[in-house]
Amino acid sequence: MTPPETLVLPAEGDWKVRVVPNLYPALDRQEVVVHSPEHIRTIAELGDDRLGLVAEAWRLRRQAEPGGYLHALVNEGREAGASRPHSHSQLAWLPSGPEPEPDRDGETILERDGLIAWCPRVSRMPYESAVAPVTGEPDGFDSDLLAPALRILAELVRRLRALEGPVPLNAWLHNHERGWRLVLFPRLSILAGLELGAGVFVNALPPEQAAARLRNGPT
Repeated sequence: MTPPETLVLPAEGDWKVRVVPNLYPALDRQEVVVHSPEHIRTIAELGDDRLGLVAEAWRLRRQAEPGGYLHALVNEGREAGASRPHSHSQLAWLPSGPEPEPDRDGETILERDGLIAWCPRVSRMPYESAVAPVTGEPDGFDSDLLAPALRILAELVRRLRALEGPVPLNAWLHNHERGWRLVLFPRLSILAGLELGAGVFVNALPPEQAAARLRNGPT
């Protein structure tokens, strides 16, 4: 019931992560990375080994189709654009990449394995977070830290769900020569005319409070 797969991991035996073309692509080239044969609804439910396979799938598909900018993203929840509840990510090939994200400045949530997670000082949404190498690297797809970064991202989603329930969210790999990061963008506020028309985001939760809650859990 799916198009012919472009990648299966592991290569032998029963598959654990599978990549197929998007049936309804919005772009010339767009693929879906199915995170599990079991019906898992969120990246927060994936174990470390499975997250490692997701990182490997992203890397291998980038190597197989190196042209342009590969945008790897996760949508969870209908309000965040997900059309299916099964946990998956998308790979979209773009002609060029986005502008660099602002410098790493904000409130630290945790630091381990050569990575740091923080809430940006100018957060656009409550609990907006990012994960990046402590020492900057130019390409996340080629980094040995991509899988550990996905594990931290999944941990942040688990902490967020403990605080706020099953929150709709977007996440993506922002890949730039000045440094890559994984961005977590919970959809706890409605984007209205001020945000969409003027690019002015109204965030009622200061990043230092958001970081403290993600660091310490529910109170």
